Amino acid sequence: MSVGIVLVSHSAKLAEGLAELAAQMAPDVTILPAGGLSDGSIGTDYDEVVAATQRADSGDGVVLLYDLGSAQMTAELAVESLAGPSAAVVADGPLVEGAIAAAVAAQAGQDRKAVAEAAAAAGVPDDLTLADAPADAAEIELELRNEVGLHARPAAVLVRTLSEFDAEVTVRLGDQEADGHSVLALMSLGARQGDRIRVRARGPQAAAALDKAKELVDGNFGE
Repeated sequence: MSVGIVLVSHSAKLAEGLAELAAQMAPDVTILPAGGLSDGSIGTDYDEVVAATQRADSGDGVVLLYDLGSAQMTAELAVESLAGPSAAVVADGPLVEGAIAAAVAAQAGQDRKAVAEAAAAAGVPDDLTLADAPADAAEIELELRNEVGLHARPAAVLVRTLSEFDAEVTVRLGDQEADGHSVLALMSLGARQGDRIRVRARGPQAAAALDKAKELVDGNFGE
């Protein structure tokens, strides 16, 4: 089981497309769109949001994201109407970025609170300024050979994998550095096929994390 995600939007097409995109990065997570009105017009349908939230809950709770102000109100009312409202929460984060971050966190097995925090943190810019390497950090250089580089799905695969290790990991491209546990930060590097990245890790399982990162890159992230 994992935390479920509901995407509340004024547009059915927007919610459906985003759910499809997020599912590519979190195949084991229930991600349901709840967009538009029942007649196909623009708006939010309270009953649909309630139904989607109930379907998305497999026992670990649900995180709802929304696009505009009235969608937030609909989502909050839907949560309040549930028999167990504490099982669901509305995350205050950007819909697209938040959905991706939440999906990856849920796929990694994080709890409802952590998934909601991941969605909210997606709206906070990452500091990509290059820092000096700590003395106890290990580092390897890897060449991206997969067709799309370090973009959506490969970034999600890397984040999910690194979350299994007790290590702080960063990825560097040129003079930019990103948190190895943030899909959006990794994607913001713009690393493409042929680019050489440097992966740095520190912590009890730093060596194992670097070995796994190398295995993923050498295996083209399973593409």
